[in-house]
Amino acid sequence: MSPLISKLLFLNFCFFLLFFSTNSQDNGSQKTYIVYMGNHPKGKPSTSSHHMRLLKESIGSSFPPNSLLHSYKRSFNGFVAKMTEDEAKKVSEMEGVISVFPNGKKQLHTTRSWNFMGFSEQVKRVPMVESDIIVGVFDTGIWPESPSFDDTGYGPPPAKWKGSCEVSANFSCNNKIIGARSYHSSGPHPEGDLEGPIDSNGHGTHTASTVAGGLVRQANMLGLGLGTARGGVPSARIAVYKICWSDNCSDADILAAFDDAIADGVDILSVSVAGPGFKNYFNDSMAIGSFHAMKKGILSSFAAGNTGPGSASVANYSPWSLTVAASTTDRVLETVVELGDGRELKGVTINTFDMKGKQVPLVYGGDIPKANTSSSFSSQCLRNSVDLKLAKGKIVMCDMITTSPAEAVAVKGAVGIIMQNDSPKDRTFSFPIPASHIDTKSGALILSYINSTNSIPTATIKKSIERKRRRAPSVASFSSRGPNPVTPNILKPDLSGPGVEILAAWPPIASPSGAVEDNKRVLYNIISGTSMACPHVTAVAAYVKSFHPTWSPAALKSALMTTAFPMSPKRNQDKEFAYGAGHLNPLGAVHPGLIYDASEIDYVRFLCGQGYTTELLQLVSDGSNTCSSNDSDTVFDLNYPSFALSTNISVPINQVYRRTVTNIGSRSAMYKATIINPWKNLDIKVNPSVLSFTSLGEKQSFEVTIRGKIRRNIESASLVWNDGKHKVRSPITVFDATIVGFTNT
Repeated sequence: MSPLISKLLFLNFCFFLLFFSTNSQDNGSQKTYIVYMGNHPKGKPSTSSHHMRLLKESIGSSFPPNSLLHSYKRSFNGFVAKMTEDEAKKVSEMEGVISVFPNGKKQLHTTRSWNFMGFSEQVKRVPMVESDIIVGVFDTGIWPESPSFDDTGYGPPPAKWKGSCEVSANFSCNNKIIGARSYHSSGPHPEGDLEGPIDSNGHGTHTASTVAGGLVRQANMLGLGLGTARGGVPSARIAVYKICWSDNCSDADILAAFDDAIADGVDILSVSVAGPGFKNYFNDSMAIGSFHAMKKGILSSFAAGNTGPGSASVANYSPWSLTVAASTTDRVLETVVELGDGRELKGVTINTFDMKGKQVPLVYGGDIPKANTSSSFSSQCLRNSVDLKLAKGKIVMCDMITTSPAEAVAVKGAVGIIMQNDSPKDRTFSFPIPASHIDTKSGALILSYINSTNSIPTATIKKSIERKRRRAPSVASFSSRGPNPVTPNILKPDLSGPGVEILAAWPPIASPSGAVEDNKRVLYNIISGTSMACPHVTAVAAYVKSFHPTWSPAALKSALMTTAFPMSPKRNQDKEFAYGAGHLNPLGAVHPGLIYDASEIDYVRFLCGQGYTTELLQLVSDGSNTCSSNDSDTVFDLNYPSFALSTNISVPINQVYRRTVTNIGSRSAMYKATIINPWKNLDIKVNPSVLSFTSLGEKQSFEVTIRGKIRRNIESASLVWNDGKHKVRSPITVFDATIVGFTNT
């Protein structure tokens, strides 16, 4: 998403935390709560009147009707209401209520990327099936007039479609964008945002076109990234659910979108949204919504978050959803600073400005402090720290803590900005003025030049050029890392996809940098984030589904994970906690050979092992599932396509995992197991080590046993099943729980 909005969202979140921390003892003030009640009662669809009766029974007959803000009626049971903390506690104690939690906020976290993965325009497709696939996109809305969403050649929506379109003076659907809804349960939409599903931010248009945008030749961002823009499933239909505004994406609206999308008939969901911190599964809107989607055969693909590289920062970690990290492609945008003495210093940004080599005066922010401001502040170009009169018409070099477009406002009137720090250079931004992000070594050279030249120091910032990135792909520094903060023995993220410098559609009413001061307008923009990686993976899941329409969400997920390209642990120090099973492999995912399938009952048993009760789980499942004492270790028996173990250094390990694979490759096949294990201190065995199949759809079970002691924070291995045609690979990660403050009992 745009850097300015990112900053505003962060500030909003900080205010949110401050508000709740300072009011946590005020039990009399009303807050917005979500009440989750699982499935609809059999034969009794939930209604607003039913929810109002429940509120009055638990709180009292005087409960005001206007405090019931929304009822979830279509796909699951629950509601949103304004209550005091004491009232919320009373409701939580009512029979049939699974959880009550505050309405929190979540944040929004191409021409080259598809070709980089070997997924060309000419790949084999099943057009009639692909055009019946409906991708639901939860985001900031969409710009329907983009060339990427032209519906020429499309027939009417598939008969299964039960959704609707919010038509207005500035918005209508077509046979490409077949549905659009918007949600803002907290009242009128924020000032400056456009009402309805129209996208005034850009983030939603970008992600939707990455999933399912049509082919657009000569797409570019003011000359950068020139090529053919296309989505991974260009024939698929799009259903838009606008849940995000300039005041963030609320849990209440996220659940409302799930409630509608599931009932509308979408086939797959792409949600480039992630929240801070971690919650148990039934206090998390994303986990709740995706659980009900899974029950209806809908895979939910989520962004892992942009708060890396800290440990356990990954968001959206439920095992029934797909969690996507961001990685680089082989393209990097380089922005050169040329000094008046002819020296050239390489930097990075997305700089579309062409100064045509004109040299302009160059100053250091620390040399032009505002009156009564120290140079240590002005050197960082903090707001209200620089004398704008002395910055006017010049290029200003700053010792920046951050490098977002908002920082350019601090040097308003300058004709360019050079930002020096040693933060990672893999997340680039565009700016409202010419800009380049350099390292401190280059910054020292510039400062020496400013202080030593006998004439007025000058510089020019060149327009960005495309260079070949060596050693791609690698996981982006900002991509959130594992381990899974709620269930450490389930590996998250699941895999990585292209998320750095991705070109995709953009609304012409939104500036490419997100800065109010930016007057540039584009139809295609280049941005980075796990938000960009998520729709790549969603698209490939939809592509696989076009060949295998009956596959479950778990089967689709397994196909993507077990065929992922292995990534180098040497270039990614967080190893599987950075990239999961590896990097997305679109063509390989169609023919995985074997799949690790799972259904609702498998996830219910897993939840039993996590401490959820039979009574609670019967509310979210079909009512017949029960927990038993045998479910205590089901985290190790969940039929997941990866293996993770949280332990402690030098503590003896003896852990058994049970898995079942389904043959979907050749009718007659024999798979042999290979353990790739560089650690002599770990003994990893598979039993049986050979699986023989005589028919398609046949299932075979096996066990993986890990023994020994780890000597490092993370020790990685892998299991590969090979029949000579297919390599079915699963990562094995054993890690020291204390590196992120976990404990093992």
